[in-house]
Amino acid sequence: MTFSEEQYIEISQQLVAVKNEISKFIVGQEEAIDYTLYSVLADGHALLEGLPGLGKTMLIRTISDVLDLSFSRIQFTPDLMPTDITGTNIIERLESGKQQFVFQPGPIFSQMVLADEINRATPKTQSALLEAMGEKTVTILGDTKQMSKPFFVLATQNPIEMEGTYPLPEAQMDRFLCKILVPYPSKKELMEIMKRTTGAQEISLGKIMNTEGLIHAQKMVKEVLVADEMMEYAVNLVVATHPEGEASLPEVQQFVMYGSGPRGLQSIIKLAKARAVMNGRFHVSIADIKSVAKPALRHRMMLNYEGEASGKTADDVIEGILNTIQQGIGL
Repeated sequence: MTFSEEQYIEISQQLVAVKNEISKFIVGQEEAIDYTLYSVLADGHALLEGLPGLGKTMLIRTISDVLDLSFSRIQFTPDLMPTDITGTNIIERLESGKQQFVFQPGPIFSQMVLADEINRATPKTQSALLEAMGEKTVTILGDTKQMSKPFFVLATQNPIEMEGTYPLPEAQMDRFLCKILVPYPSKKELMEIMKRTTGAQEISLGKIMNTEGLIHAQKMVKEVLVADEMMEYAVNLVVATHPEGEASLPEVQQFVMYGSGPRGLQSIIKLAKARAVMNGRFHVSIADIKSVAKPALRHRMMLNYEGEASGKTADDVIEGILNTIQQGIGL
């Protein structure tokens, strides 16, 4: 192992300081903060879903400030075009009078990109993010350009039953490391929000970590040990989401149209490693895998008509799988 236990404890303390700094500005939403940070540490993209006004955009902007990352915001609307995201070549006149094409980069060329209300844009525009998210490159008129390092797309979306929204294509949903549900704040949290936002006191955020520190933390996450038993448990969870499996649960067979693919398994392991580092450990535990299972899998499962009609959610099915599968036993 490249890094020592003391180094993992040290980076954990720094990450706790990052979270505490974020909490100065964001009231509550601990789970959303945690899983967004896990995604960043695992070098992945995250999708935050919740009703308008719950602080999704503010959370992402705050994280970019505390981590000292370059930031850009793309407001997705029905008339947004793919080139509004990626950029395009424009004609520039030289002093000699000649003209040449010059690439004008779009907002995607930042370290942290906020794709705000991503499901309000048309599928054609949504798909413009696919290459950037998957390959971390953008191709403009045959010319491939590399994204910044590190590079994250943190997207927000409103529930798809709201008016004026377009469901994200399955291929794009699969690119997100996790899907984070942002709940409505409690009464106590609402009181604190009012105190912080309607008073005269201004809150200033410190920059706790820089780009080099974040890249170093990401390397440490990759080095986290995963025992074969932990890996097998994660595999069993993913296999259990498939309704066509011989040993799949009756609930899965009844309510699920299709389950998670290999990316779901990769996401579980990556997020579990990040959670371990946040907790000062250099090995993944069973608690890490159980904790990240729902965010890693909920957007990779499609319920059938019966499942939707009965009011089931992907989280309900995953909870049943977690309650059924035991470490080292499987189904």
